Amino acid sequence: MDIEIKLWEYIDGLADPLEQPAIEKLIKENSEWRAKYHELLDLHQSIDLVELEAPSMRFTKNVMDEIARHHIAPATKEYINKKVIWGIAAFFITIIVSFVVYGISQVDWSVGNAEGTLGGVDLAQVDYSKMFNNTFVNIFIMLNIVLGLMLFDRYLSDRKSKYLKEA
Repeated sequence: MDIEIKLWEYIDGLADPLEQPAIEKLIKENSEWRAKYHELLDLHQSIDLVELEAPSMRFTKNVMDEIARHHIAPATKEYINKKVIWGIAAFFITIIVSFVVYGISQVDWSVGNAEGTLGGVDLAQVDYSKMFNNTFVNIFIMLNIVLGLMLFDRYLSDRKSKYLKEA
């Protein structure tokens, strides 16, 4: 393998000027180097004989005509419905607000302003297990997620059917 690399560099004229006399000497004296050199030289000459085909003058025009025949995707503003984006945002904002309201409702406001509390609320006293282990909250969240996914699936299927009708 090293022989081929050295010979290709020699044939292409890329070999180090200090190595060229050594390679010439190996070609003259070593039969393996000589045979490989003649084989690579024949290959190099046959490659030079092959003419590269130039594309036709209408190549670019033909490619552009072929692309024009296919359905090109519309601009982003045309196929993204802003109402769906606002609906998804409203869904997530509703979930976040409901968590905040539920969390605030679990705070015991009868505790006075004790030392080491933030605004009269001792955050160590808040029972977070009630918020996240309540079956009602879990069912509420799962139901909202399922309904949101169903709405999204319906929207995508409607868009797909409209797209197929246009094509």
